[in-house]
Amino acid sequence: MKEVKLEEAAYQFEAKMSLRQAIPLGLQHVCAMFVGNLTPLLIITSACGIAGGEFADLQVTLLQSAMFVAGIVTLVQLFTIGPVGGAVPIIMGTSSGFIGVFNSVVGTMGGGVLAYGAIMGASIIGGIFESVLGFFLKPLRRFFPPVVTGTVVLSIGLSLISVGINSFGGGNKAKDFGSVENLLLALFVLVVILFFKHWTTGFLSSSAILIGILAGYVVAFIMGLVLPTTGVTADGVEFTKAWVLNWSKVAQASWFAVPKLMPVKIVFDMRAIMPVMIMFVVTAVETVGDISGVMEGGMNREPTDKELSGGVICDGLGSAFAALFGVLPNTSFSQNVGLVSLTKVVNRFAISMGAIFLILCGFCPKIGALMSIMPQSVLGGAAVMMFASILISGIQLITKHPIGSREITIISVAIGLGYGLGATTGATAHLPYYVQLIFGGSGIVPCSLAAIILNIVLPKESKPVREMWELEDK
Repeated sequence: MKEVKLEEAAYQFEAKMSLRQAIPLGLQHVCAMFVGNLTPLLIITSACGIAGGEFADLQVTLLQSAMFVAGIVTLVQLFTIGPVGGAVPIIMGTSSGFIGVFNSVVGTMGGGVLAYGAIMGASIIGGIFESVLGFFLKPLRRFFPPVVTGTVVLSIGLSLISVGINSFGGGNKAKDFGSVENLLLALFVLVVILFFKHWTTGFLSSSAILIGILAGYVVAFIMGLVLPTTGVTADGVEFTKAWVLNWSKVAQASWFAVPKLMPVKIVFDMRAIMPVMIMFVVTAVETVGDISGVMEGGMNREPTDKELSGGVICDGLGSAFAALFGVLPNTSFSQNVGLVSLTKVVNRFAISMGAIFLILCGFCPKIGALMSIMPQSVLGGAAVMMFASILISGIQLITKHPIGSREITIISVAIGLGYGLGATTGATAHLPYYVQLIFGGSGIVPCSLAAIILNIVLPKESKPVREMWELEDK
């Protein structure tokens, strides 16, 4: 009888569970998001040029803090502090959605610690801005129907595909970028992920990405034993190949350290603040979608306005809190939404066990160091699938309701003009400086603006697609 009660508790949000069952259920959530939580930091620190050399310790510190912050913000989302938190069964973590915008900020500011500090400053301002939006979420929701949110998520996925492929080839800054070793290593990781995702069930299936990454480490280690680890450029300069594991970095890291507050100097620069603030509007919409998905999939009901508002407020303040520790914005994790919908396990005590495990990992720099030496091609093998799945999520959102002529116009113009304008280098070169900041470098922001504006100004009547095509044929 006791076993039956514990099983029932797993499907109730506030019910009590034994640690014996809660811990493995919590770890299942951690395995589903562990790599995804650290991937954005690995990509952005690499883009800023602070991934190695004199900044090696800084990157380890940031990765360590990313685990700590994800755990703290998840607990707030689960248990709430006043109006902050939705009391919903969601895991929070470092968002991949900002990678495109942050890459454009890095390009504008020239990289380095200054650019990373500006990203942190923009994240603080943007996070506070999103939390304010959370208080006024109810009247604003009508401006973000599925056709708008889906188009925005689609543009995020489009912007990340090139980032994933860049890592797949070993990182475009690597001297052996696109080498056979890098491509085969990335392909191996992808095949392992696909195998565990679709030919296993339960814990192994939900941990497919983590297993693929670990398998990549093992193969990279074996490669280091049997293949040459150095190469020579056309100029005769010797270099270490991108897939080689730097174990000395792990050996030098300590076993215990307290996460550092403000490990980089926070900079408030309008070149970063303007595009990032708009992106926070986008992530607020995405969070609403994740909360709706987890409540419908896990608890068979729609979320209340209070749950949505608290969730978005937590999203914003959690991102501002993360920036104080040098971590990129924290938002709801879609991978875990899918896990809840699949297992129906919504018990917050069980999920909180995963959050506590993340916090404990945040006190161990060895784990951060181990992740920091991950070869770009190993990361790329997982990233191409993770990032492309965001694009598919956008398509699913768009097709949630029937698509008519109005919806096709919004999607076509937002993606074609908005995303195309922002993603095409030089297209906005002669526009005023601050317009370039918003529209240049990343297609996500102009695409979002175009979708929101068109949704407001276009007539609400929409011809069904079949009827529209018949009229055009005549």
